[in-house]
Amino acid sequence: MARNPHTPAYALARLARHPDAEVRASVAARPDVGPDLVAELRSDPVEYVRTCARLHPFPRTWAEYRAIDQVIGHGPDCTCPIGEPFTESNADPALGPSPDWFASCAVSEEAVLRRVAASWPGLSAELAETLARDDDEEVRIRLARHHPLAPPHLLLDVFVTRPAHRPALLDLPAFPRTGRAHLIDHPDPEVRALAAADPALPDPPVADPDASVRQAAATNPSLSSEALEPLLADPHTAERAASNPALPVPRMHVLLDHCLNGTATVPTAVRR
Repeated sequence: MARNPHTPAYALARLARHPDAEVRASVAARPDVGPDLVAELRSDPVEYVRTCARLHPFPRTWAEYRAIDQVIGHGPDCTCPIGEPFTESNADPALGPSPDWFASCAVSEEAVLRRVAASWPGLSAELAETLARDDDEEVRIRLARHHPLAPPHLLLDVFVTRPAHRPALLDLPAFPRTGRAHLIDHPDPEVRALAAADPALPDPPVADPDASVRQAAATNPSLSSEALEPLLADPHTAERAASNPALPVPRMHVLLDHCLNGTATVPTAVRR
């Protein structure tokens, strides 16, 4: 009832004094709660309730409420998709808060509102650059996940520190493909594997104790043909080595001949 848009005012007044802080917070965030009740909730003993009550001034709109609701309380590892309040609608172009509202959120003292702004892909390049340096980690994470102008160094930083976001970050066009050599000794094998595939790396770690790192290193075009030979013979790295663009063409033909003649098992990548 505290989240239902049709709950009457007298019921909201009772719910605002509910013993459950989540219920009070839901009332505090609504755009149709009067100033007196909001003022009371801004003095609530629970910080989360106070935050919900003070997030945006009057007048409030349901579109702004929905935009905030998609962000607040989700945490830095949230991978929830951003829905319609952040986009224009084909049926109703006015759906969602205005660009000016998002811009004001970007410079707010409230971290939650800056997170909301960082989640909107229409934010200006200047404000996106500012939020990329924000002190709040969730602001930076949301910018990396949702804004097309998030700087490559931020995407890499989030990849390293927040494994939950790695699959999405790797698909972004701005994700850096080089400049990852400094991560080659990282304790996380997934991070080392990312560094091992950097084509600017002079000495890919083909002997790393982790198989995923060796496989990533086997794809590195900086490897010499001599270095690829033992990787082609290793069942853990053969497929990746066979897909390496540095593999000499004559060697590719030898592998293909073996495959077509049935004299050897050649990795799927070669047959493609």
